[in-house]
Amino acid sequence: MWQWSRFRKGVEMSDIERKHTTQRMSQIVIHGDTIYLAGQVGTAGASVTQQTRDCLAKVDTLLAEAGSDSSRILQAVIWLADMADFAEMNGVWDAWVPEGGAPARACGEARLARPDLAVEIIVTAAKA
Repeated sequence: MWQWSRFRKGVEMSDIERKHTTQRMSQIVIHGDTIYLAGQVGTAGASVTQQTRDCLAKVDTLLAEAGSDSSRILQAVIWLADMADFAEMNGVWDAWVPEGGAPARACGEARLARPDLAVEIIVTAAKA
C-alpha cells in the first residue's frame, strides 16, 4: 500500500541515515548497503595535485565513518574546473585507487562553486 506520508517534506524514511547534515545537504547518506557522499573539494587555491589529494583524503575519512573504504567504491564523478588538469588529477587518482578496484567513473569540466576550486569528487560506495 502506498504511504504518501512517508514522502512528505520533513518526514524522513526510517531506512535512510544522514550524517553531517545541514539545511542544504548531508556529507554522507546511507540507504541499505549503499553510501552516497556529497561532492568533496580540496584546499581552495592549492595546486590540482593538492586539491585532488585533499578530496581523496576527505573521501577516505567519510567512507571509514560510514563503514567502508576506497576498495568498495562503485562510482565516482569528478568535476574539473579545466580539463587541461586531467592528467595531473589522474596522477593522484591512479596512485590512490586500489589495484583491481577501479570504480565506474566519469570526469568532466564544470564551473565549480568558487573560482579557486579546481577539483570536486562525488562518490557512491558499498558498505564493507
